[in-house]
Amino acid sequence: MDQVSYPDMPEKDAPLRYDIRLLGRILGETVRALEGQAAFDLVERIRRTSVEFHRDEDERARRELEEIMGALATPLAIRVIRAFGYFSHLANIAEDQHHIRRTRAHAMTEAPPRPGTMAHALARARKEGISRAQLEAFLARALCSPVLTAHPTEVRRRSSIDREMEIARLLDERDRMRFTPEELAANRKALRRSVLTLWQTSILRSTRLRVIDEVANGLAYYDHTFLRALPRFYAEFEDGLGAADPEWRGLDVPSFLRMGSWIGGDRDGNPFVTAEVLAQTLAMQGSRALGFFLGEVHALGAELSLDGRMVRIPEAMRTLVDSSPDRSPERQHEPYRRALAGVYARLAATAGTLFGLAPPHAALGAAPAYGAASELKYDLDTIHRSLEAHGSGGLARGRLRALRRAVDVFGFHLAAIDLRQNADVHARTVGELLEMAGVCADYQAMTEAERVALLAAELTSPRPLGSSLLTYGEETTGEIAILRVAADAHRRLGPGALPHYVISKADGVSDLLEVATLLREVGLFHPREGRLDMDIVPLFETISDLRRCGQVMEELLALPVYRRMLRSRGDIQEVMLGYSDSNKDGGYLTSSWELYKAELALIQTFRRNGVALRLFHGRGGSVGRGGGPSYQAILAQPPGALQGAIRITEQGEVIAAKYANLDVGRRNLETLAAATLEASLLEVERPEPPPASLAAMDQLSRHAYGAYRALVYETEGFEQYFRESTVIGEIASLNIGSRPSSRSGQRRIEDLRAIPWVFSWAQCRLMLPGWYGFGTAVDACIRERPADGLALLRAMYGDWPFFRTLISNMDMVLAKSDIAIASRYAELVADPGLRRSIFARIAAEWRSTIAAVLAITGQKALLEDNPLLDRSIRNRFPYIDPLNHVQIELLRRHRSGDTDPSVVEGIHLSINGIAAGLRNSG
Repeated sequence: MDQVSYPDMPEKDAPLRYDIRLLGRILGETVRALEGQAAFDLVERIRRTSVEFHRDEDERARRELEEIMGALATPLAIRVIRAFGYFSHLANIAEDQHHIRRTRAHAMTEAPPRPGTMAHALARARKEGISRAQLEAFLARALCSPVLTAHPTEVRRRSSIDREMEIARLLDERDRMRFTPEELAANRKALRRSVLTLWQTSILRSTRLRVIDEVANGLAYYDHTFLRALPRFYAEFEDGLGAADPEWRGLDVPSFLRMGSWIGGDRDGNPFVTAEVLAQTLAMQGSRALGFFLGEVHALGAELSLDGRMVRIPEAMRTLVDSSPDRSPERQHEPYRRALAGVYARLAATAGTLFGLAPPHAALGAAPAYGAASELKYDLDTIHRSLEAHGSGGLARGRLRALRRAVDVFGFHLAAIDLRQNADVHARTVGELLEMAGVCADYQAMTEAERVALLAAELTSPRPLGSSLLTYGEETTGEIAILRVAADAHRRLGPGALPHYVISKADGVSDLLEVATLLREVGLFHPREGRLDMDIVPLFETISDLRRCGQVMEELLALPVYRRMLRSRGDIQEVMLGYSDSNKDGGYLTSSWELYKAELALIQTFRRNGVALRLFHGRGGSVGRGGGPSYQAILAQPPGALQGAIRITEQGEVIAAKYANLDVGRRNLETLAAATLEASLLEVERPEPPPASLAAMDQLSRHAYGAYRALVYETEGFEQYFRESTVIGEIASLNIGSRPSSRSGQRRIEDLRAIPWVFSWAQCRLMLPGWYGFGTAVDACIRERPADGLALLRAMYGDWPFFRTLISNMDMVLAKSDIAIASRYAELVADPGLRRSIFARIAAEWRSTIAAVLAITGQKALLEDNPLLDRSIRNRFPYIDPLNHVQIELLRRHRSGDTDPSVVEGIHLSINGIAAGLRNSG
């Protein structure tokens, strides 16, 4: 492990090479010191043999690996897994730090700004002649929101992540400071201590996460990143406007980039998200925001020591000073400190009133609580204007500027929580309410048209269906209780606390009307005024639902009662598209194409009806769940899909990869905003691809869909093959999330959640959901169009961002796959006939797909056009592959009846290490 070598790295990556060698050497020294020389030598032997097996698929290396693994005692196997797993984590840290280093180095040069930055987006806008009025109009309607979810693909404990963040901080310190020899030695000692602590910290949870644990984990990213990164983004954007074009200087920038969350509000298939959990989530979020504001106001008071006898303050500022409870003679001539003491006292009262939160420092006197975050913002704006008035604008543009923006972005609720529930639950709940109220005896038996007619009439009445005198079933009681908490949050924290209600498995108009009916029960829909207090968001997530979503929305928008509701929401309708389930349903190619066509249908439907469309993309981390680079994915959307607004889920291990580090997090937030600006302002006139390209995509999709469905849903024994050749059973018992892995508790693939489905295929290095069927589709296309099939596909790759992104994502996922290692997982399948027949089909399709990708891109090898990513992936294989080999051996032992708990522990550790090495695997 202290022999790490990356010989093909260019000189600009020399610091990365150094950091990885340094961390690898420290880890190796730690292993040698704590586990002994024999353990260290074994790790190195396994690494070298794995390299041989990977390079040549050598039969001798295969036999040697099997011999080593078969003789490996379980306690020693766990040490091996931990060594390779921790190296993957340390390599991730070094790579992230290098990205920060390269970004800073680029910013110091005269080179043009990089794509994915606001500077690049603004330079493009200026070149395209975007006027101040156009930019102002975009910002006025813009909404850009990453939404954190608790989907269980982040397998690390918070304690391990904290240790890794400390190592990242120490590496960053080496970059930013010029050390004396003594300081450099002290830094290296601190790195050794951190790695030593990490090695002796359990990476696995001993108990399954509760929802509140997931909330706490999500909130940690606000401390590390969001609370500071978002104000910094806005400050840099505002300053960059004038630098890009003098005409844009001083442009008002609303807080269009905001955080969202499903954690604590997503109860689709999760019985542990209750009214009590939602209330506790709101309190935890609000306490984090108020605690941050209190700390910043206290720090501002220490900074702004200006003497009132030396500066002249405006009347509004004097009024704020006079309202302060601070009467200390020591500060009688320090107006800013007195004003901020008053702000702090009001904030402390607010924190106590809303959340029972005690301030970190006692207030200097009693003061009334703020009624809303806007009142706090007004006081801070008053201080800002006063500083500007007497020539101290520089003081206003430091901590105060960041705090004013933070208050505007986060309010007293921190992040917008989405409520989410399955459409079937709504139907049962509304059905019981209707039955108990004597309106309808059997709502479930009604046709869709009958349901729509009944609910449309019902929604014109202000009369609720429920009664406190009646007793309802557990499910209905729980659903109404959740909504009562939401209504209370609207009253106490404002509508921004819970602005969206997402309906899973939506497939008809009645699904949305049912939610409106439930919102009426708690006062979040007001029939007399036609006012709706939450967006009702249908989630279309299967292939058939995607194909029908345009028609469903057309029927919905034709309903007068719903259009009246929508007017109260600014005539903006949000629609969510599900990448994960559509992929599991129809494969990567068909899912991607049906999502694209669904967007086209929605754009046309909404344009006809004069309603603005806001899309919410339910993407995962892996390509098989809609993952991949966000910037390219956004720019690849159909023209008109982004009308200044987008919401995107951030899931699992992707949250830590993107947002655990402040600089990396700020860059990812900026990339999302920059892509939204470019797609909304600069890509609107991009022509649609020619009919031949659209026809070719239909042709490809038809063949890919047939191949994928034939394997996954029509092959006898495939479910058995999947369960025996992957770690799906072991993932289900890993304590990485509060939600069950199956929607119904059954073993059918149809009932399995998309997340463990994709995660399992990543672990065995096949990544099947991210490519299967494409090779068959391309072969069929060329066979049916022998004269121009390949030329057409190459032209599509060159000219069409959607197709280019689709191929690029497959290029990446195939580069991470390994058919030789997958063949060893196939050996776990007990039935030799089943094993041979299915693996042969998968291997043939894998080779066919690689050939198709290379033929279309013109590359000689995968990722030839992306050498940085290619190096990153290839240089990880010597440290990922051994984890797979040990995992296979432990799976054999576990499934043959070995009841040693350390066998399961080793399997779970290997799952963690492989996920870390592959990064976007779930």
